[in-house]
Amino acid sequence: MNQILTTSQKTAGMLERPLVIIVDDDDDVRMALKELMESVGLEAACFSSAQELAKMPLCERPGCIVLDVRLPGISGLDFHCQLASTGIDKPVVFLTGHGDISMSVQAMKAGAIDFLTKPVRDQTLLDAVMIGIARDVENRSAAQVTKIHVDRFNSLTPRERQVFRGVANGQVSKQIAYDLGISEITVKLHRANTMRKMRVTSIGDAVRAWEAIPQTTRDRGVN
Repeated sequence: MNQILTTSQKTAGMLERPLVIIVDDDDDVRMALKELMESVGLEAACFSSAQELAKMPLCERPGCIVLDVRLPGISGLDFHCQLASTGIDKPVVFLTGHGDISMSVQAMKAGAIDFLTKPVRDQTLLDAVMIGIARDVENRSAAQVTKIHVDRFNSLTPRERQVFRGVANGQVSKQIAYDLGISEITVKLHRANTMRKMRVTSIGDAVRAWEAIPQTTRDRGVN
């Protein structure tokens, strides 16, 4: 049993290790970039096209994508937009040998970490990649916190959600009771259940939990 637990823990740890995804159609460039990442202890995976990467679930791991602008099939810029449209907010560092100002502006507006021109200094690229990894770790952490609050919010009854909204908006029990057309005692019971289910112990905690829940979820839950 202990051996099984140890293996599971190791597997979970590997899944959370940062991964640098390199997409470039030049074999020599891919290998050089992979060796550069590995030289500083980063794991790297290489692909020759966006279509090849799209078949793999590697974006589920924390990390960063080093993406060539000009690729066979889907361009790097178009692929970046496709990722965003499917909800994958993976930080991207663009590399190009044929960049121009308009491309750079387009990439940065789309949320790229940087837009670098080949040949690029090793340290410049590594700095951009490390910024991308740090951002992805932060984004994933924030997304996990949001998921926890949403799951707890979804466990509330419709009335508890309405009471929770009132609490988060700074209303006292008497005001909430008046707005909902129920007794103050009933509000206090719902309020106690809500605080317990949301695992908050103060008004400040309740406000922060409410604000962490996406607006669409809040609206759907109380209307």
